[in-house]
Amino acid sequence: MIFFKPKIWDKNQVTLFSILLFPLALLIKLLIFIKYTLTKIHQCSIPVICVGNIYIGGTGKTPLCIEIFSILKNLGMNPVFIRKKYKTFQDEVILQKKIGPVIQNRKRREAIEIAIQNKANVAILDDGFQDLSIKKNFSIICFNEKQWIGNGFTIPSGPLREELSSLKRADCVIINGKKNIDIEKKILSKKKGIKIFYARYKAQNIEEFKKRKVTAFAGIGNPVNFFNLLRENNINTIDQLKFPDHYNYTESDLKKLSQISEKNGTILLTTEKDYFRINENFRKNISFVKIKTIIENQDQFINEIKKII
Repeated sequence: MIFFKPKIWDKNQVTLFSILLFPLALLIKLLIFIKYTLTKIHQCSIPVICVGNIYIGGTGKTPLCIEIFSILKNLGMNPVFIRKKYKTFQDEVILQKKIGPVIQNRKRREAIEIAIQNKANVAILDDGFQDLSIKKNFSIICFNEKQWIGNGFTIPSGPLREELSSLKRADCVIINGKKNIDIEKKILSKKKGIKIFYARYKAQNIEEFKKRKVTAFAGIGNPVNFFNLLRENNINTIDQLKFPDHYNYTESDLKKLSQISEKNGTILLTTEKDYFRINENFRKNISFVKIKTIIENQDQFINEIKKII
């Protein structure tokens, strides 16, 4: 889904518009409930690790999937990324294919069956928490500490795909950001004893940009998080431009960005996801920040994974 998140979804922004949309949100919840009720659960013959979210976009699922893939390889496993096939989201597929095999299918269950035929022994289900047709052995829900659950409403009144009570189906929560006791209390009120870990992004090639002036742009779930990452690493950012999530840049967009960069006397800098959505003819003068997810208390997290493989 390519869109700008409405401001009414922001934290502490319960507006009249959110309230007016609430009946539609209730209807959507009812339809989802009916779908869940009619869904048959399939048990796979290999462990399934699901990385999902309930806050739509910008929670760090894809980098976490890549980190889990690395962990599994170090444990001697033969993992594979499983994704539902969409026309969009191919930027994420490109990133994962640089790390390991990716199998896409309109039905995730069929993708897992193909993975089994190809001798995979662990499936990493990227964004499949809402797919109840597959029995998960370990379900992880991702949040960003800064956005948390926004205004707390479900779509379209707010940014949630499901209510926070859906954490009852999860085994683990990973919060991208700083420790937040209030968030932890709300999570534990929905499922007592659920494992909570924290993660952060580490910019691996940030030194390349320390002495440069930068025009930053991003079309991801929460572009402000990318801009904050640059600021936290003391990057001299002259201008910041936001685009919708999963945005496909046009030639006109890229020419305009080049003009802004030339006017500012800067380099163009974006995310790795954005970079691979840009036509190769325009990539030459654009740089990207390569990030890695660092999980705090990683040994404890690895022990949780070891329990199911």
